[in-house]
Parts: sequence; structure tokens; C-alpha cells
Amino acid sequence: MAPDPSNRWLETRHVSGDAYDATYEDRAAAGEDVHGEANFVQRFSPASVLDAGCGTGRVGRELGRRGINVVGVDIDPDMLATARRKAPDVDWRIADLATVDLQRSFDVAVLAGNVMIFLTPGTEAPVVANIARHLHRGGVLIAGFQLIRRDLTIERYDEIAREAGLILSERYSTWDREPWHAGSDYAVSVHRHAPDSG
Repeated sequence: MAPDPSNRWLETRHVSGDAYDATYEDRAAAGEDVHGEANFVQRFSPASVLDAGCGTGRVGRELGRRGINVVGVDIDPDMLATARRKAPDVDWRIADLATVDLQRSFDVAVLAGNVMIFLTPGTEAPVVANIARHLHRGGVLIAGFQLIRRDLTIERYDEIAREAGLILSERYSTWDREPWHAGSDYAVSVHRHAPDSG
């Protein structure tokens, strides 16, 4: 699969997968808990997780270490090379989140690391719809991203989720579940299938 040259992440990334991962390794070595996303996901007691936009697999690797079945999907081959080397037993796939068909469903799908604001412009709705299609009935979509870009407000994200048959269940301003408020510059949102969605 040839990466989309208009993808914001591929246009703006200036570090290798190893260098990107090293920043988190340094923080962990200094005593910081760098697994806030994995901790958040584990609250839902999933047996399976789709790590959508997995990058170097930091979140997926940790979830896999905890015994959860993980599939990681990313468009960046360099980031995936790091993920594959560090966790060869995890199923890592190079694919576009808007079109990937994994032919299975998951308890949780997580979009960590600002994935939503690094997508190819115009693909936000197809990405959410495709990920929603990969959720078990009752499964949850968890997304965390900064609200500094005007082209994806929290209101627009909720609208996209509704169009995909998902309704807001929880929202926080951090992965540590700090309360959400309208002035927050970051949102962690949990959406579930609407009762009448397919």
C-alpha cells in the first residue's frame, strides 16, 4: 500500500520510529507512568483491542503485555518497524484506517496520540465509520486528541461519531480522567454504539 502523501502525519513527521519511542522510554526511566492510555483502556476489561493509528505500538504493546489480544494498524511503515521489532508477537498491519478491513471485531478501539488530527483531511468521518464497523455490539471507541485545530472541534467529532452510529458515553480532559470542561484543550472521548445502530 502506498502511503497517502496528503496525510498530515506523514507530511509532518521528522523523527524515526526509534527516536519517537525513545522519548517515552526516557520518561519511563525517570519514573513517569507513560501508560495512561493503556490504563484507561483496561478499565473496560477488553479481551481484544484495535490500536488504530498505533505508531510505534507503545499503547498496543503495553496492552498486549497485559494479556489483551491486540491488532495495531498504522499508515507509517517506519513507526510500524519499531512496533514489530519491540513486540513481534502482536499483529501489526500497515493500512489506511479509512479502508482497512480486518475481518474481525473488537471490544475496544483506541485512537491515541492525536490520531484524529493527523488524518488525511476529509477522511475523519470515513475513519470513524470504518472503526465503528470493527466494534463488537456494545464495544467502545476511545479517542484522545488536542482541540487546537479549528478543522476538528469536539462538536464536529461528536457529529462524526453520531453519523457512524455511536453516542457519547464519557468524556475527560486527560487520560487520567480529569474532568472535562468546555475550555479544555484536550479531550478523551468514549463513544458506544447507539441502541438502534447496526
